Order: sequence, then structure tokens, then C-alpha cells
Amino acid sequence: MPATNRPPAPRKTKAVGPRLVSKLEVSTELGAFLGDTRIRLLEAIEQYGSISQAAKHVPLSYKAAWDAVDAMNNLADQPLVERSTGGKHGGGTLLTDHGRKVVSLYRAVEAEYQMALDRLMAQWGDVDAGNVRAFQQLLRRMGMRTSARNQFACTVIGLREGEVDYEVYLRLDAHNELVAVITRDSAEQLGIEIGMEVVALVKASAVLLLTDEGLRTSARNHLWGTVERVVDGPVNAEVILSLGGGKTVTAVVTRESVVSLGLAVGQRACAIFKSSSVILSILG
Repeated sequence: MPATNRPPAPRKTKAVGPRLVSKLEVSTELGAFLGDTRIRLLEAIEQYGSISQAAKHVPLSYKAAWDAVDAMNNLADQPLVERSTGGKHGGGTLLTDHGRKVVSLYRAVEAEYQMALDRLMAQWGDVDAGNVRAFQQLLRRMGMRTSARNQFACTVIGLREGEVDYEVYLRLDAHNELVAVITRDSAEQLGIEIGMEVVALVKASAVLLLTDEGLRTSARNHLWGTVERVVDGPVNAEVILSLGGGKTVTAVVTRESVVSLGLAVGQRACAIFKSSSVILSILG
């Protein structure tokens, strides 16, 4: 058959979703101190040892580069850049030790900020377009810090008032519900009411595991899932169960328990914990 000149088939490219990119700016009462452009200028000064070469690399005009250096040196408690004179190459521009520390700190904070944005985008699918309130709630959830390994965003679906305590019924997702028992004072201070969003906190050490679906316990909370990871330690092991929908629950149990229950990745298991082990927090 005669050869034909066919254009090459177009290469399939992987669809890339939107990504939030961090841009930090450090400001003082006197104005902007550090930003991406100035940090890149400082890094270029460190690399080239010349303000003119650094300015070309950024790029900035020679004057703008020196203006930026002067502004940074004036705002900093110690100089970030210094000029050297004499020597074999007739001197140059050098980053000080303090300047190197400032650049390192900026890049470290920027990296943490970017990771936070990446985590936010990973959960973006759970937020309806244009739902500003849901977006704000997601940000507040991510910003909360606690020592409890298990943090569940829930909706209050029921309340049972007792003389001393309140039973609070929570919806975790379409398949799972939780029960928390808190004091009347706590319920009043938090303003707990049906329909509000709360965060349920449970320590990993308060979570027990079982694999027998016929076993009954006095614990009010049962979350069935699949073993996602087992992290061995010298005495205890950390077992992470996937509940589906991106949710997990973590338990810290003895290594003997892991062996006796035959816990392994992919196995079905249940995390159980008492209603009194659930601490409630509201997103202020």
C-alpha cells in the first residue's frame, strides 16, 4: 500500500483541575516588607553576588532592585544585603546570614501555606459552587487545632435533655450517626440546637476495635469501615479505618490486639467508643 503522510495523533493530556497558589506578603506599619519578587531578588543576589545580575534574573530594573534592597534593609532589624568592596573581583553584593535566615523562613511558611491550600482544594468537591457559608465552614474546620486524632464535622439532628446531661445526636454522613453526652452547662455554653454544625472530637486511645459483627457492646457509637493502614509501634499500633467518602477513624490499640483480631489492610472492622468519650466543639 502506498505510504500516506498522516499527521501524528494528538497526544492525550491529563485534565488538570484548578489549583490555589500561595502568594505571601509580609508587611509592617511602614509598608510592604517581603513578597515573592523581593524574595526572588534576595535568592538571586545569593546566587550571583551581583545586584545587576540579580536584577536581570528576576527581572527588575537596576534601580528598582536597589530600591527594593534599600527598603528591606531599612525595615529589617538587621541588614539582609550588604555591599562588599575590593578583592579580586572588585567587590559585589552579598546576602548576610540574617538575610539567608529570612529567605529560609519565608520559603518554609510559603510551603506550609501551599500545603494548606492543596488540602483545601482536595476537599473542594464537597463544597457547592457559590456556597460561601460552606466554604467558610471548611476553612474554619481546617484551621482548628486539637490533640484529638479523630475530628468529625457533624450536624445536630436530635437532643434529649436529662436532669444533669444532654444526649446530642449527630449525623456524620448519609450512613453514620454519633451520640455524645455532655453536661447541661456545656450544652448551654455552646448553644447546642438542632440543625447546627459541630465538630465531634474523639481521642484515638478511646476507640476500640472489633471484627465480630454479632458482638454486642454497651458503647453507643459504632463506625464500620475497612482497614486502610496499620502503623506498628513497639507496644501499640495505630489502625486507620476508612469509612468511605474520604472519612477515616483512627484507633490506638495494642499490638497483641492487632494480631488477635487479625487486623490487616482491606479487612472490615468496627470502631467503637462511648458517648462520654465524644467532646463537642463549635465553629465560632
